[in-house]
Parts: sequence; C-alpha cells; structure tokens
Amino acid sequence: MARPSTTSTSARAVPSARRSALPGRLSSGMACDTAFRIIARRHFDAVLAQHDGTCRGDPDALHQIRIALTHLRTAIRFFSPMVDDTLRPQVWAELKWLNSQLGMVRDLDVAIERVVAESADELAVIAELQHWDEKRAESHRLLARALQSSRFRRLVEQTSAWIESGPWSTRRSKEAIRWRRTSLANHATARLTVWEKTLLKKARKLSKLDVEKRHKLRLLNKRMTYSVESLSDLFADGAAAKQKSILKQLRKAQKSLGQLNDDARGRVLAASLDRAGPEAGIRFLDRKREKKLLRTASAAYRKLDKARPFRSSDLAPNAEPED
Repeated sequence: MARPSTTSTSARAVPSARRSALPGRLSSGMACDTAFRIIARRHFDAVLAQHDGTCRGDPDALHQIRIALTHLRTAIRFFSPMVDDTLRPQVWAELKWLNSQLGMVRDLDVAIERVVAESADELAVIAELQHWDEKRAESHRLLARALQSSRFRRLVEQTSAWIESGPWSTRRSKEAIRWRRTSLANHATARLTVWEKTLLKKARKLSKLDVEKRHKLRLLNKRMTYSVESLSDLFADGAAAKQKSILKQLRKAQKSLGQLNDDARGRVLAASLDRAGPEAGIRFLDRKREKKLLRTASAAYRKLDKARPFRSSDLAPNAEPED
C-alpha cells in the first residue's frame, strides 16, 4: 500500500474552506483582516503538512507540527480582539486540545534524548529506557488515534472555515469594522510594544520565579518571538537587522527557559514511570545547570531591554502587497 502524502489532510480541507485569493506577502499598509488570513493560513497549512508524518511517529514531524500550531495560536492572540467572535472560544478550545495531545509525546521525546545523552552506564540506561519507550509508545498510539479521529477532522473543517469567513469577518459594528481596516503596521507596532513591555517587566524577576511562573514567562517570550517571525515580510534594510538582533536575544532566552521547562516536565514524567526507580527523576534535577540557564536568559533580557522598542517606521512603510 502506498504511503499517504503529508499534504493529504490539507488538500481535503481547502475546498470546504472556500478560500479567497490573497496577496503572497504581508505589507505594512495591509488591513488587519487580510493580514490575519495570510498569517493564519501559513501556519495552519504547516500544521496539516506534518499530520501524516506525526501519525507515523516521526519525531521531527511532531516537533514541526507543534511549532506551527503554536504559531497559529499566537496569530489568533495577536489579532485579538478583532477575531474574538462567538466561535473563537470553540476554535481555541479545540486547538488547545490538539496541543495537549501533541505535547505529551514531544515531552517524552525530549526526556528520552536527555536520558541517552547523559547516561554513561549503558546497562543501566537500557533498563531505564525500556520504561520510557513503553510510555512513549503508549502516548503515540493515543496521539495517532486523536489525529485520525472525527474530532480532528471537525477541527480542520471548523478552523479553516473560521479563518476564512468566521463571524469576526462580517460583524457590522463600527468597532469591528475599525479593527478589520486598521493597518497591519499600526496594529503590529502597538501589539509588539505592549507585549515587549510586559515580557521585560516579568523577566526582571526571573531569578525569583517558581516553575509555574517561569513557564508563563516562557510562553510570553514565545508569543513575542513567533509574532516577530510571522511579520518578517515587513522588515527591510536597517529594520531587518534590528529584527534579527531582537530575535537573537528572544531565542536565547527561549532556549534556556525551554530547557528549564523540559527539566521540570522530565521530573514529572519520571515520577509517572512504573518501576523506573528514583534515579529517573534525579537525572532532571541539576542546580548548577539551572543557575547557568537562568544566567543566560537574564543576560539575553538585559540586552533586549537596551534595544529601542519597535516603531511603525521599522515595518517597511513603503511596501505594497503583491498580487
């Protein structure tokens, strides 16, 4: 039997969504409703493109589908309240459900990589890895079932239709029309400014944050990073250099916070393993490593704090949308 194409799910979803023609790139003067559709389509299509690979158990496909899904959810947040209509809570809940299905397997993949990388005693690690692999196999079976379920198919249909023509796109109130017609540059500048301010304010207390609050900071960092990445079409010349500099610091902080979060998740997962022994959790508890990661993240935030905030002039003011 031939292996299914990685785009088969995407291909089935497109006709029912009745997609309208859109420019191939973003531009600063573009209306927010058009910009949202372009960005959301890109990331949702990326989710669907990795569907079959994830079902087959490909760890890279799983990683990429999670990134694309987080990008999509960030885009929805970025264009709130424009898209905050009656269907958004349902769409959001289903995307959150999908993220939770993907998250367990990805957390196990990361934990297993850590076990393999840090194990010097091959005989000991073989016994421990058996427990990890059993849990990973069980979690992947549940994930594959979810991705092939009628619930997932409904998610695809509903999300595609909502992006294209949800109630947000036709509301006739003055405020709704104003949100849709606002230029992308003006909205993006205001949004990035607020998010950056919030991120840096919380980051100043990084050393005092517990695991849960540190996780929330990581999510704020990711939201900022993915938003700047999604707007890459708008940055040109000197602004492109500024974008790269800001992304460099955001990614440094993101990597460190991500590793800290992986350690916390690893301890939780280790505790859930049957017969793995107490050493399974100890492996993810390293105070020296924790301090080093916190220092790296703090240094990145200090450099980010010194950078000038985004201005509307950074977002390629003379760019025009392509046909």
